[in-house]
Amino acid sequence: MEPAEYALMDAAEDGMWWFRAAHARVLDALRARPGAEGPVLDAGCGTGGFLQRLAQGLPGRGAVGLEYVADAARRAAQKSGWPVAAGDANRLPFADASFGAAVSIDVICHAGVEPARGMAELQRVLRPGGTVVLNLPAYEWLRSAHDARVHTARRYTARNARQMAEAAGFTRVTARYWNGLLLPLMALQRKVLHRKPDAPSDVGDFPPWIDTTLHAVSEIERRIGRAGIAMPGGGSVLLIATRP
Repeated sequence: MEPAEYALMDAAEDGMWWFRAAHARVLDALRARPGAEGPVLDAGCGTGGFLQRLAQGLPGRGAVGLEYVADAARRAAQKSGWPVAAGDANRLPFADASFGAAVSIDVICHAGVEPARGMAELQRVLRPGGTVVLNLPAYEWLRSAHDARVHTARRYTARNARQMAEAAGFTRVTARYWNGLLLPLMALQRKVLHRKPDAPSDVGDFPPWIDTTLHAVSEIERRIGRAGIAMPGGGSVLLIATRP
């Protein structure tokens, strides 16, 4: 990402509605499919927001972070209390079968990651029966200035995300959209309000009432998903799969 984006993330990820919503869904996935015994790898952990929530949401489950930028890796370790390695998602600096589960939030889509290599590395470091959970940005038509700032090279559909995981040898692959109820507002912001190439990042401080409202809508959608009703579309794709 652009260096300024790490500072924005660090300041926003504890409270901003999107981070809270994304992290809650990844934790839900790990509760539903915990994988094999062993710690959780957060591959591309940024400044440590999810690692911090993992310690709170799944106490007793160990974790390790990986982040390409050394300064962000140090901040993630400070924030979360977990060990964080500075390294490359294309060449994970861990031994085979080191982890019971792996999480990667908006990383496989990154310009610096080769999807096939990144997926192969995640499978390599997982133990048999381990779970991988990916969050991926949805739909190429939603590409905006934000993607340029965070170096997003690929946006996904549920179908091609599933195909990517299956091609890497994962099984029990599910991929579903989320942030569907807010998709019209997301499209308005990206394609109309922030359509200029120099538009600011989507990450930042919202007025409290707006942040509370957006998070409440996201929680309504989360409950709908728990009832077994899938969103037909959304701003992100959540993928869950198992290493055979």
